[in-house]
Amino acid sequence: MTDQYAVIGNPIAHSKSPLIHEAFARQTGQDISYERILAPLDGFDETVRELIKQGYKGVNVTVPFKFEAFQLANQYSSSALGAGAANTLSFKNQTIAADNTDGAGLVRDIEQNLNVQIAGKRVLLIGAGGAAEGVLQPMFKSKPKSITVVNRTLDKAIGMIKKVEAQSQFGNTILSACTFEELQGQAFDIVINATSAGLNDTALPILNTIFAKDCLAYDMMYGRETPFMKLAKDNGAQVADGLGMLVEQAAEAFYIWRGVRPETHSVMQQIRNLSQL
Repeated sequence: MTDQYAVIGNPIAHSKSPLIHEAFARQTGQDISYERILAPLDGFDETVRELIKQGYKGVNVTVPFKFEAFQLANQYSSSALGAGAANTLSFKNQTIAADNTDGAGLVRDIEQNLNVQIAGKRVLLIGAGGAAEGVLQPMFKSKPKSITVVNRTLDKAIGMIKKVEAQSQFGNTILSACTFEELQGQAFDIVINATSAGLNDTALPILNTIFAKDCLAYDMMYGRETPFMKLAKDNGAQVADGLGMLVEQAAEAFYIWRGVRPETHSVMQQIRNLSQL
Protein backbone atom coordinates (compact mmCIF):
# COMPACT_ATOMS: atom_id res chain seq x y z
CA MET A 1 0.00 0.00 0.00
CA THR A 2 1.03 3.58 -0.68
CA ASP A 3 2.11 5.33 2.54
CA GLN A 4 0.30 8.63 3.10
CA TYR A 5 1.88 11.89 4.30
CA ALA A 6 0.80 15.53 4.28
CA VAL A 7 1.72 19.08 5.24
CA ILE A 8 -0.66 20.90 7.61
CA GLY A 9 -0.90 24.67 7.91
CA ASN A 10 -3.13 27.73 7.70
CA PRO A 11 -2.69 29.12 5.06
CA ILE A 12 -1.42 26.14 3.06
CA ALA A 13 -2.36 26.59 -0.63
CA HIS A 14 1.04 28.16 -1.40
CA SER A 15 3.05 25.20 -0.05
CA LYS A 16 5.53 23.54 -2.40
CA SER A 17 6.05 20.61 -0.02
CA PRO A 18 3.96 18.14 -2.08
CA LEU A 19 6.06 18.83 -5.18
CA ILE A 20 9.26 18.39 -3.19
CA HIS A 21 8.30 15.11 -1.53
CA GLU A 22 6.90 13.71 -4.78
CA ALA A 23 10.25 14.50 -6.42
CA PHE A 24 12.12 12.82 -3.54
CA ALA A 25 9.87 9.75 -3.85
CA ARG A 26 10.51 9.41 -7.61
CA GLN A 27 14.23 9.87 -7.09
CA THR A 28 14.48 7.23 -4.34
CA GLY A 29 11.80 4.77 -5.51
CA GLN A 30 9.58 5.27 -2.44
CA ASP A 31 5.84 4.54 -2.72
CA ILE A 32 4.23 7.51 -0.96
CA SER A 33 1.51 10.12 -1.46
CA TYR A 34 1.76 13.63 -0.04
CA GLU A 35 -0.88 16.37 0.09
CA ARG A 36 -1.68 19.80 1.53
CA ILE A 37 -4.19 19.98 4.38
CA LEU A 38 -5.73 23.21 5.64
CA ALA A 39 -6.44 22.89 9.37
CA PRO A 40 -8.80 25.31 11.16
CA LEU A 41 -6.90 27.65 13.46
CA ASP A 42 -8.60 25.98 16.43
CA GLY A 43 -8.58 22.46 14.97
CA PHE A 44 -4.99 21.27 14.59
CA ASP A 45 -5.20 18.42 17.12
CA GLU A 46 -8.44 17.09 15.65
CA THR A 47 -7.00 17.25 12.13
CA VAL A 48 -3.92 15.24 13.12
CA ARG A 49 -5.89 12.64 15.05
CA GLU A 50 -8.21 12.12 12.09
CA LEU A 51 -5.21 11.56 9.80
CA ILE A 52 -3.82 9.01 12.25
CA LYS A 53 -7.19 7.20 12.16
CA GLN A 54 -6.98 7.15 8.36
CA GLY A 55 -3.57 5.48 8.52
CA TYR A 56 -1.26 8.37 7.64
CA LYS A 57 2.40 7.73 8.51
CA GLY A 58 3.41 11.31 9.25
CA VAL A 59 2.94 15.02 8.59
CA ASN A 60 4.97 18.15 8.16
CA VAL A 61 3.71 21.17 10.09
CA THR A 62 3.95 24.80 9.08
CA VAL A 63 2.66 28.12 10.43
CA PRO A 64 0.97 28.59 12.82
CA PHE A 65 0.94 25.08 14.32
CA LYS A 66 4.55 24.21 15.22
CA PHE A 67 4.09 24.74 18.96
CA GLU A 68 0.83 22.79 18.94
CA ALA A 69 2.54 19.94 17.08
CA PHE A 70 5.15 19.76 19.83
CA GLN A 71 2.49 19.71 22.53
CA LEU A 72 0.53 16.96 20.76
CA ALA A 73 3.52 14.58 20.57
CA ASN A 74 4.50 11.99 23.16
CA GLN A 75 8.04 11.33 21.93
CA TYR A 76 10.66 13.95 21.06
CA SER A 77 13.96 14.23 19.20
CA SER A 78 16.67 16.45 20.68
CA SER A 79 16.04 19.04 17.97
CA ALA A 80 12.33 19.22 18.85
CA LEU A 81 13.12 19.46 22.57
CA GLY A 82 15.65 22.19 21.89
CA ALA A 83 13.12 24.23 19.93
CA GLY A 84 10.00 23.44 21.93
CA ALA A 85 8.37 23.31 18.50
CA ALA A 86 7.96 20.63 15.82
CA ASN A 87 7.67 20.71 12.05
CA THR A 88 7.72 16.92 11.51
CA LEU A 89 5.50 14.32 13.16
CA SER A 90 5.76 10.55 12.69
CA PHE A 91 2.97 8.14 13.59
CA LYS A 92 3.64 4.55 14.64
CA ASN A 93 1.42 2.42 16.88
CA GLN A 94 0.37 4.81 19.67
CA THR A 95 3.40 7.08 19.26
CA ILE A 96 3.38 10.61 17.89
CA ALA A 97 7.08 11.41 17.48
CA ALA A 98 8.11 15.06 17.08
CA ASP A 99 11.16 16.30 15.19
CA ASN A 100 12.30 19.72 14.09
CA THR A 101 14.26 19.79 10.84
CA ASP A 102 14.09 23.57 10.28
CA GLY A 103 17.45 24.35 11.86
CA ALA A 104 19.32 21.61 10.03
CA GLY A 105 17.73 22.75 6.77
CA LEU A 106 18.65 26.40 7.32
CA VAL A 107 22.26 25.72 8.33
CA ARG A 108 22.77 23.35 5.39
CA ASP A 109 21.33 25.87 2.93
CA ILE A 110 23.44 28.76 4.23
CA GLU A 111 26.72 26.86 4.53
CA GLN A 112 26.54 24.35 1.67
CA ASN A 113 24.27 25.91 -0.94
CA LEU A 114 25.05 29.60 -0.39
CA ASN A 115 28.67 29.00 0.71
CA VAL A 116 28.43 31.37 3.67
CA GLN A 117 30.11 30.17 6.85
CA ILE A 118 28.21 30.94 10.06
CA ALA A 119 31.20 30.52 12.38
CA GLY A 120 32.52 33.85 13.63
CA LYS A 121 29.67 35.90 12.16
CA ARG A 122 27.30 38.37 13.82
CA VAL A 123 23.80 36.94 13.35
CA LEU A 124 20.47 38.73 13.72
CA LEU A 125 17.40 36.50 14.02
CA ILE A 126 14.14 38.40 13.49
CA GLY A 127 11.13 36.90 15.28
CA ALA A 128 10.46 34.61 18.22
CA GLY A 129 7.79 32.27 16.88
CA GLY A 130 8.00 28.57 16.02
CA ALA A 131 10.23 29.11 12.99
CA ALA A 132 12.76 31.11 15.02
CA GLU A 133 12.66 28.61 17.89
CA GLY A 134 13.44 25.82 15.44
CA VAL A 135 16.63 27.38 14.10
CA LEU A 136 18.16 29.15 17.11
CA GLN A 137 19.93 26.18 18.68
CA PRO A 138 21.33 24.78 15.38
CA MET A 139 22.60 28.27 14.53
CA PHE A 140 24.18 28.48 17.99
CA LYS A 141 25.94 25.14 17.41
CA SER A 142 27.46 26.57 14.23
CA LYS A 143 29.57 28.88 16.45
CA PRO A 144 28.78 32.40 15.26
CA LYS A 145 30.42 35.31 17.05
CA SER A 146 27.02 36.45 18.31
CA ILE A 147 23.29 35.84 17.88
CA THR A 148 20.81 38.62 18.59
CA VAL A 149 17.09 37.77 18.65
CA VAL A 150 14.87 40.78 17.94
CA ASN A 151 11.14 40.69 18.51
CA ARG A 152 8.28 43.08 19.18
CA THR A 153 7.60 41.21 22.43
CA LEU A 154 10.94 41.24 24.24
CA ASP A 155 9.96 38.58 26.79
CA LYS A 156 9.53 35.95 24.08
CA ALA A 157 12.99 36.68 22.67
CA ILE A 158 14.55 36.55 26.15
CA GLY A 159 12.81 33.22 26.78
CA MET A 160 14.34 31.77 23.62
CA ILE A 161 17.81 32.89 24.63
CA LYS A 162 17.48 31.49 28.16
CA LYS A 163 16.34 28.13 26.78
CA VAL A 164 19.41 27.80 24.56
CA GLU A 165 21.68 28.87 27.42
CA ALA A 166 20.12 26.24 29.69
CA GLN A 167 20.42 23.44 27.12
CA SER A 168 23.81 24.17 25.62
CA GLN A 169 27.37 24.11 26.77
CA PHE A 170 28.58 27.66 26.71
CA GLY A 171 30.92 28.46 23.89
CA ASN A 172 32.18 31.85 22.85
CA THR A 173 28.94 32.83 21.11
CA ILE A 174 27.30 35.90 22.66
CA LEU A 175 23.52 35.51 22.96
CA SER A 176 21.25 38.52 23.41
CA ALA A 177 17.68 39.70 22.88
CA CYS A 178 16.39 43.16 22.04
CA THR A 179 13.50 45.21 20.69
CA PHE A 180 13.53 46.71 17.21
CA GLU A 181 14.29 50.14 18.67
CA GLU A 182 17.45 48.75 20.27
CA LEU A 183 18.90 47.77 16.87
CA GLN A 184 19.92 51.40 16.37
CA GLY A 185 23.65 51.54 15.63
CA GLN A 186 24.10 47.77 15.22
CA ALA A 187 25.13 45.89 12.06
CA PHE A 188 25.15 42.16 11.28
CA ASP A 189 26.83 39.73 8.86
CA ILE A 190 23.82 37.40 8.59
CA VAL A 191 20.24 38.67 9.02
CA ILE A 192 17.49 36.03 9.06
CA ASN A 193 13.81 36.93 8.86
CA ALA A 194 11.95 34.16 10.70
CA THR A 195 8.62 36.03 10.77
CA SER A 196 5.71 35.48 8.37
CA ALA A 197 5.56 39.20 7.51
CA GLY A 198 6.39 38.39 3.88
CA LEU A 199 3.18 36.39 3.44
CA ASN A 200 1.15 39.61 3.40
CA ASP A 201 3.92 41.97 2.23
CA THR A 202 4.27 43.65 5.62
CA ALA A 203 7.44 45.70 6.09
CA LEU A 204 9.49 45.00 9.22
CA PRO A 205 10.46 47.92 11.51
CA ILE A 206 14.19 47.56 10.77
CA LEU A 207 16.76 50.15 9.71
CA ASN A 208 18.74 49.83 6.49
CA THR A 209 21.93 50.19 8.54
CA ILE A 210 21.65 46.68 10.05
CA PHE A 211 23.17 45.11 6.92
CA ALA A 212 26.96 45.00 7.28
CA LYS A 213 29.27 44.86 4.26
CA ASP A 214 28.87 41.51 2.44
CA CYS A 215 25.85 40.69 4.62
CA LEU A 216 23.64 37.70 3.82
CA ALA A 217 19.96 38.62 4.22
CA TYR A 218 17.87 35.45 4.40
CA ASP A 219 14.06 35.37 4.40
CA MET A 220 12.46 32.06 5.36
CA MET A 221 9.54 32.89 3.06
CA TYR A 222 9.95 31.81 -0.54
CA GLY A 223 8.45 32.34 -3.98
CA ARG A 224 8.33 36.13 -3.90
CA GLU A 225 10.48 39.17 -3.14
CA THR A 226 9.38 40.29 0.32
CA PRO A 227 9.74 43.89 1.60
CA PHE A 228 12.59 42.58 3.81
CA MET A 229 14.43 41.17 0.79
CA LYS A 230 13.93 44.37 -1.21
CA LEU A 231 15.28 46.52 1.64
CA ALA A 232 18.30 44.25 1.99
CA LYS A 233 19.01 44.19 -1.74
CA ASP A 234 18.70 47.99 -1.97
CA ASN A 235 21.36 48.22 0.75
CA GLY A 236 23.91 45.92 -0.88
CA ALA A 237 23.21 42.63 0.90
CA GLN A 238 23.34 39.21 -0.69
CA VAL A 239 19.70 38.10 -0.63
CA ALA A 240 18.24 34.59 -0.41
CA ASP A 241 14.73 33.32 0.08
CA GLY A 242 13.80 30.22 2.05
CA LEU A 243 13.38 27.77 -0.83
CA GLY A 244 16.73 26.11 -0.10
CA MET A 245 15.83 25.76 3.56
CA LEU A 246 12.43 24.34 2.59
CA VAL A 247 13.99 21.66 0.38
CA GLU A 248 16.77 20.82 2.85
CA GLN A 249 14.43 20.53 5.85
CA ALA A 250 12.10 18.41 3.70
CA ALA A 251 15.00 16.11 2.84
CA GLU A 252 15.70 15.71 6.55
CA ALA A 253 12.03 14.87 7.22
CA PHE A 254 12.01 12.43 4.30
CA TYR A 255 15.05 10.70 5.79
CA ILE A 256 13.34 10.46 9.20
CA TRP A 257 10.27 8.88 7.61
CA ARG A 258 11.82 6.69 4.92
CA GLY A 259 15.43 6.04 5.99
CA VAL A 260 16.88 7.31 2.70
CA ARG A 261 18.43 10.72 2.08
CA PRO A 262 17.44 12.32 -1.24
CA GLU A 263 19.60 14.59 -3.38
CA THR A 264 18.40 18.19 -3.07
CA HIS A 265 20.02 20.39 -5.72
CA SER A 266 18.01 19.14 -8.70
CA VAL A 267 14.77 19.36 -6.70
CA MET A 268 15.59 22.92 -5.66
CA GLN A 269 16.14 23.90 -9.28
CA GLN A 270 12.94 22.15 -10.35
CA ILE A 271 10.86 24.07 -7.79
CA ARG A 272 12.61 27.34 -8.65
CA ASN A 273 11.84 26.84 -12.36
CA LEU A 274 8.18 26.10 -11.63
CA SER A 275 7.94 29.26 -9.52
CA GLN A 276 9.17 31.35 -12.45
CA LEU A 277 6.54 30.07 -14.90
